[in-house]
Amino acid sequence: MAITRVADRHWHALDDDLVVGRGYAEHRPDGRLYVSIDAWREATFDRLAEAMLPELPAPLHTVVDEGDVDLIACWERAGFTVRRREWEYRVPTDPARTGLGDVRPPSGVTIVPAGQADEDLLRAVDRAIREEVEASVGWHSMPAEVIARPEDDTIVDPAKYAAAASADGYLGLIRVVTVNRPRIGLLAVRAAERRRGIGRALPAHALGTLHQAGHAEAWAEVQEQNHPAATLVKGAGAHPAGSNLELVR
Repeated sequence: MAITRVADRHWHALDDDLVVGRGYAEHRPDGRLYVSIDAWREATFDRLAEAMLPELPAPLHTVVDEGDVDLIACWERAGFTVRRREWEYRVPTDPARTGLGDVRPPSGVTIVPAGQADEDLLRAVDRAIREEVEASVGWHSMPAEVIARPEDDTIVDPAKYAAAASADGYLGLIRVVTVNRPRIGLLAVRAAERRRGIGRALPAHALGTLHQAGHAEAWAEVQEQNHPAATLVKGAGAHPAGSNLELVR
């Protein structure tokens, strides 16, 4: 078996010129370097890991379905350890099931629907929230965002965001992306504006909009240590659908 680097951060395992495994690495929008190896056999996985990993700068990250114990074992042999767990939830959209049908934003705050938000105000609140996170727990503690984006622009498609607005600007935002199924990719509120009900009003609006569009449920990932987020989705009738492990070397 031969391991060949076919492009920058992209390797193939060849057996008699037949590709029997692939490995690659990519930077996610938050700057972390993620690696992936696709191989049918563990020996092929190990050979790819031996070739790839010394060529890549640490730290390295990967995400694995927690139920895939064989793949987890492969990564552990390569020197990776579990960094955190994320639970995947199925969230109903019907207000009769979520209990969010009567939720409204606090006085002086309105919800700007997706597709109608001001791009400059969206970017301003996004930067402000990220700076607040970085100044407290650090953005490295947040889940990696897997959507592609231009350099230094974390608002990729403004049409995907609804926002909580006041006379002074935007106070929070929620991103819902629908590819094969609706996914709540981000829900965030300015630190000084929390505990006012904005964090419930935004998903109430987003889920209600999805329900009107004919979607019975949405999906959301919640970090195991994020107890407020878990409480929010569970309170809306969400059920766990699986879990992923982020591993790091």
